[in-house]
Amino acid sequence: MDLKNAMKIAASGMRAEGERLKVIAENLANADSLGKTPGEDPYRRKVITFRSELDRATGANLVATRPPGTDRTDFELKYDPGHPAANADGYVKMPNVKPVIEMADMREAQRTYEANLNVVDSAKQMINRTIDLLRN
Repeated sequence: MDLKNAMKIAASGMRAEGERLKVIAENLANADSLGKTPGEDPYRRKVITFRSELDRATGANLVATRPPGTDRTDFELKYDPGHPAANADGYVKMPNVKPVIEMADMREAQRTYEANLNVVDSAKQMINRTIDLLRN
């Protein structure tokens, strides 16, 4: 594999992790978003799925994302009879977002983004070093 392909693959990984970070940020921002009417569903956590994408020009397998999907886990119920979204029994559906899980996912996405950035930096350094050697 040449350095150009390595940089292209790493850049696709950075784009994918950037999309993942956007979805995580949206989940965290809506962790307390409840329904407004009785029985209405609150915010449902979104998830990103990665897929492999062939770059026909180079033959390299790149990383891409599918459109965000939803986490189908059940909503927890919280007793709050005074809330506008409370059902007849006084329970409100809570979003299925767990901030601790989102923060762990965010940290993993950041580290993966950084690892891909290091690949790009290393490839650039090798290209520059090769050019320097050819000049001498």
